[in-house]
Amino acid sequence: MGKKTNIAIAIAAASAAAWAGSKAISKPQKRELKEALQFERPVVIAHHGGAGLAPEHSLQAFEKAVSFGVDGFSICIRLTKDEEIIAFHDATVDRTTNSSGYVKDMTLTELQQLNNGYNFECLEGNKPYREESVAIVSLRELLETYTDKLFIISIQDSPDTYEGSLMPSKLWRLIEELAVQNQIIVTSPHSEQIDRFNLYARNSIALGAGEADIKKAITAYTSQFGHLYNPKVDLFQVPLKSGVFNFDSQKFIKFLADLNVPVLYSEIDDLVTMSRVVRQGAIGVVTNRPDIAELLIQKVTQ
Repeated sequence: MGKKTNIAIAIAAASAAAWAGSKAISKPQKRELKEALQFERPVVIAHHGGAGLAPEHSLQAFEKAVSFGVDGFSICIRLTKDEEIIAFHDATVDRTTNSSGYVKDMTLTELQQLNNGYNFECLEGNKPYREESVAIVSLRELLETYTDKLFIISIQDSPDTYEGSLMPSKLWRLIEELAVQNQIIVTSPHSEQIDRFNLYARNSIALGAGEADIKKAITAYTSQFGHLYNPKVDLFQVPLKSGVFNFDSQKFIKFLADLNVPVLYSEIDDLVTMSRVVRQGAIGVVTNRPDIAELLIQKVTQ
C-alpha cells in the first residue's frame, strides 16, 4: 500500500477508536421532565392565538382557538416603552396595523389604541377587521384570562438591545407574581435569552430550544457522536424542515425522547400531517388553524 493509503487507514482507525472510547464512557444526562410538559395525550397549541382565523395575538384569535378546544398557545412577546410585556411578534407595528413605528417607542396605552387587525386577511380573502377595534393585548391579561392553558412564550427582543436586556427578569417576575410556573414554557430564537431567563428561574420553568440549541441537537443527531449530546432545554418546537435541516423524522423524535425532551412541530395546518407527526411520536402540533386541529383533538381524546 502507498503512503497516502496508510495515512488514511491510520486516521480511520484513530477516529473509530475515539468513537468507541467516547461511547464507552459517555453517560448522556436525561432532562427532568417538567410538570408543564407532562401530557396524557398529544396536544394542540394555537400559533399566535390561531393566526389563520383571526388577527394574530388578538383576544379574538385566542377566543376562537379556545372554542375549538386547544390545549394552549404559542406566543411571542416584546417590551413596550413603559416596560410592559405584550403579545406581539414583530419589532414594528407596520405589518398588522395601519400605523408605523417600533413597539419599543410606544407605551402599552398607545399601542392598544391601534387596530392590530387592520391588515388581517381572512380565508375568504377580505379584511373584516378593518372596521373593528382589535387591541394589542398584554401578557398579564392573557395569563390572568386563560388560567387553564399552556403558554409557550418566545422572547423576541434581542439580548443586545435595551428591551432585550430587561425582558428575562421582567418575564420571570410576572410569572412568579401570578404563580403560573407550571403552565409556562419559555423560549426564544436567541438562545442567550433562554440562558439569561434561567438565571432567574433556576430550572423551575420548562425551557424551549433556541436556534443555537436546535442546530447543536441536529448536528449531534446526524453525526456519529450523538451519544455525547446533553440537552439544556426541555422542549423542541421545530418546523418539519428549515434550510438544510430536516426535522421530520421518527428517529430524531426518539433521539430526543430518550433524553426526556419531547418534540412539538410548528405551523402544521393540515390534518394529514398533524396525524402523521403524532403517530411518529411528536408530543403535538402548533397550528394556525385550530378549527382543523379540532378533528385531531377529538381523535386523540376518544
